[in-house]
Amino acid sequence: MSASPTVEEFWAEVRTALPGLPEAVPEAWAFGATPDHADGLLALVLEGTKTATASSLWDLEHTGDPVPGVGELSIILDGRGVPRALLETTAVEVVAFDEVSESHAFAEGEGDRSLAQWREVHEHYWRAYSASPRGFESRMPIVCERLKLRYAEGRAASTARP
Repeated sequence: MSASPTVEEFWAEVRTALPGLPEAVPEAWAFGATPDHADGLLALVLEGTKTATASSLWDLEHTGDPVPGVGELSIILDGRGVPRALLETTAVEVVAFDEVSESHAFAEGEGDRSLAQWREVHEHYWRAYSASPRGFESRMPIVCERLKLRYAEGRAASTARP
């Protein structure tokens, strides 16, 4: 059994498959708050179902993390911290929690993909896992990010599912 690739090894593999990418290794992170959650959301990305994500602006401000920008690349880790995909941010919009659109909820690809289900799951998530002491409020600012799968598990996006 071979060892899992490091983020740097994964980035070298991606750059070989997708010439022209910058030398600097993008930020590597996992979706969700638990290893199982990370794996479940990653599976949706790899299937082509999850093409968006949402973050609490309050959490980003509290941790000092920047708001994602269009064109930003991210290496996505599985629940064990193994790099598995490269995503590119294609759009960013900051809206109040209670103004997140149905189309954004659908693009996140979770559950029945409805806005009602998105609100229920995300309210629970931010009540349980928010990094900010402000926690959850219905008018809290949410960073809605659209994503494009550029590379997945040994294949460029042209051979990955759309």
